[in-house]
Amino acid sequence: MAAPDFWNDQSAAQKVIDEMKHLKEQIEKITELEEKQEELQMMLELLAEEEDPALMAEQVKEIQALKKELDSFELNMMLNEPYDKNNAIIELHPGAGGTESQDWASMLLRMYTRWAEKNGYKVETLDYLPGEEAGIKSVTLLVKGPNAYGYLKAEKGVHRLVRISPFDASGRRHTSFASLNVMPEVDNDIDIEIKPDEIKIDTYRSSGAGGQHVNTTDSAVRITHLPTGIVVTCQSERSQIKNRERAMKILKARLYERKLEEQQKELNELKGEQTEIGWGNQIRSYVFHPYSMVKDHRTQVEVGNVQAVMDGEITPFIEAYLRQQMKKA
Repeated sequence: MAAPDFWNDQSAAQKVIDEMKHLKEQIEKITELEEKQEELQMMLELLAEEEDPALMAEQVKEIQALKKELDSFELNMMLNEPYDKNNAIIELHPGAGGTESQDWASMLLRMYTRWAEKNGYKVETLDYLPGEEAGIKSVTLLVKGPNAYGYLKAEKGVHRLVRISPFDASGRRHTSFASLNVMPEVDNDIDIEIKPDEIKIDTYRSSGAGGQHVNTTDSAVRITHLPTGIVVTCQSERSQIKNRERAMKILKARLYERKLEEQQKELNELKGEQTEIGWGNQIRSYVFHPYSMVKDHRTQVEVGNVQAVMDGEITPFIEAYLRQQMKKA
């Protein structure tokens, strides 16, 4: 940063500043944890000399809180794969089942939005296609913040719901599926070449939330990558130019993901093990009836409070999966 030509490239300079800020935050956190540990050590030495049950109970709570902080910091430090620190692009798609599965997709949308808000992430809706009666047909979100992709990559796969359907007049139990795909938001300088003659660009009027202006012009953009058949859409901005830029960024992320899959020859590295949105492929089940339970089928972690999970309390599932993957590495 002290180099005379540091600011010649604003984009590169900002990356260095962001990296410096991230490293400083890590060092400050380590110092903070060390200080807390030293304070607790001193208090325990005093308690060893003179017993105080009330103070001992307080210290036990402090030790438990410190352990929780250490576990969280350790996991954060282990997110060192390429693009773990990047923003995340997530796509939700309902499975077969019409309104029921579309409603389930909207419930998952709320769950991930709540998780992001609780953890200090910003969420932008890049594309939104509502269902005919209820729920959503598809949605694409940008989750912005440090390690967004590192954490959310643990969530990609098929999610299964079991409940008494509010759309069934007979009150029967239904099973629904929705899939979540997660990609890192990649820089424009990533080594992914997209030739102009390989893409088809269509414009149309936006249909999502955002005010009356979205329907006045053909600002929404759909880009089709002809060699792969990948289709991306974006309608979050008023400007067609900005929507096109964002759609190209999503396309780059999709192509980068595809490139990694080919290099590693293992689809489950980035896509999970999903082959279709249906039976036998789910990573997690959310059971509302006949009992209340959310179970992750990869780590066997279970949580009985379904409502808390649907309100965004999914960190235990994320942490268990990431730790499992670290042990395998």
